[in-house]
Amino acid sequence: NQPDAIKPQPAHRLDYATTGLLLIGKTGSSIRGLHKAFAEKTIKKTYVAITIGKMEQEGTITSMIDSKSAHTEYKVLKTVPSKRFSFLNLVSLSPKTGRRHQLRKHMASLGNPILGDRDYATDGLLLQGKGMYLHAISLSFNHPITNEFLKINDELPKRFLKIFPDYRLKH
Repeated sequence: NQPDAIKPQPAHRLDYATTGLLLIGKTGSSIRGLHKAFAEKTIKKTYVAITIGKMEQEGTITSMIDSKSAHTEYKVLKTVPSKRFSFLNLVSLSPKTGRRHQLRKHMASLGNPILGDRDYATDGLLLQGKGMYLHAISLSFNHPITNEFLKINDELPKRFLKIFPDYRLKH
């Protein structure tokens, strides 16, 4: 019912195999406002991934991706032993920039690729047919029209809970 209502459009992107939250704008002004907030990096995105191998408990990854600086903060939430993969980690990821495949490239650069990632898997460590274990779990931002602070959370997907059955994410 807004005068600038348009066909709903995504305000950002997720990699094809990534699941989770996606912001959709329903008016021209909201989409412009969301695009501006993403460009100014005022929208905080949090992802959860399952990675392969032993990891440091937390850290910051800084590298160049496509000739641009890329920054990701990570924290290991839980680690379990795995017969096939040695260890699997439930990891919270907070990208500070938004480069193509940034989280996938950053985890692979540590030697801890995301489980099920076909493009950045370590030889012999590809999980076939289960999809990639990367999920956009939280977005926080000020609404582009009302300026109300919003934090939108999703649940861990069931396939994550099959590996980490006793873990409940606290947002």
